[in-house]
Amino acid sequence: MRGQVEICGCFPTGRHYPGIADRLAKARIAMPVPGLATGFEPDLVWAEASFAVIDFETTGLDPATDRVIEMGIVCFDDGVLSASQNWLIQPTIPVPAEATAVHGITDEMLADQPRFEAIWSEIRTHLEGRLPVAYNAGFDKRFLLAELERMGETTWGDDLPPAMQSEVEWVDPLVWVRELYPEQSAKLGEICKHLEIPLEGAHRASNDAEATGRVLMTMQERMPATYAELIRVQVRYAAQQDVDLAIWRGRRF
Repeated sequence: MRGQVEICGCFPTGRHYPGIADRLAKARIAMPVPGLATGFEPDLVWAEASFAVIDFETTGLDPATDRVIEMGIVCFDDGVLSASQNWLIQPTIPVPAEATAVHGITDEMLADQPRFEAIWSEIRTHLEGRLPVAYNAGFDKRFLLAELERMGETTWGDDLPPAMQSEVEWVDPLVWVRELYPEQSAKLGEICKHLEIPLEGAHRASNDAEATGRVLMTMQERMPATYAELIRVQVRYAAQQDVDLAIWRGRRF
């Protein structure tokens, strides 16, 4: 049934899990899994790896026309928070009032801040050699790639940080929250309350990034242990969630 937590014929949520046990999951390691970052072995225990939790605050929802105004990166190593960095960023366009109402960032706060390209080299150092993680990862990945495109940065190549590689799947705790806690709101603030994870200053980038990392580590024992299996199952779950959402919207309207 949906909500089951033991690893058996069905993975934590009741959806069919295509590896009956860890033994079969390990057998799949030899099979190529699209979206893995170069330099990270498929059988890596991902929870013990180095990863960077990324969060953006923006002027809006469209990466083609909107801009990043704040970026937070929180690093975890072997499951422990090891570094946190936050940047306010000059977007070169006004911040709409409806966006300010969410994150509290105003044009005045950004007036003397550097543009994204001016601090990109510093940002990049925090992404080197780390698996990218984000809550609702598609949103943050699209904004990062859009900013890189505007700068003329390449997003293809094994020598790039994983977050810069357009083909790499980011680890997305939101997908797993929806699967493991189907009766709970999947909003970051709500799942933090449910899991008793502190989140002060919600909708500020580094605060949300830290909370995202802690949510991920809280769930990790109920998730696949290896990097390849994590990504393989996450992609499958995300696709099914998209279908479920489309069906729900169709019924609603």
